[in-house]
Amino acid sequence: MRSLFGRGARRERVVTLIGKPDCHLCEDAQGVVEKVCGELGVPWEKKDITEDAELHKEYWEQIPVVLVDGAQHTFWRVDEGRLRRALTAK
Repeated sequence: MRSLFGRGARRERVVTLIGKPDCHLCEDAQGVVEKVCGELGVPWEKKDITEDAELHKEYWEQIPVVLVDGAQHTFWRVDEGRLRRALTAK
């Protein structure tokens, strides 16, 4: 879909939070993700490394991990401003 001004339609973004239960850093990260995504109208999903062997193998030392559009954005601590900038960049 194209706009009237010839630019492509805005790309749909998605944020993925990878963590595990009973992880205080994961809870903190979720709060930031919920806030930023809620304000920007960006969908997000939560994945549990204890339920996915591949995610566990890849990320267990880094959780929580945040992916933006499938690419790793950050780990351990989520900076609200940095996440917001990543989601609003063209």
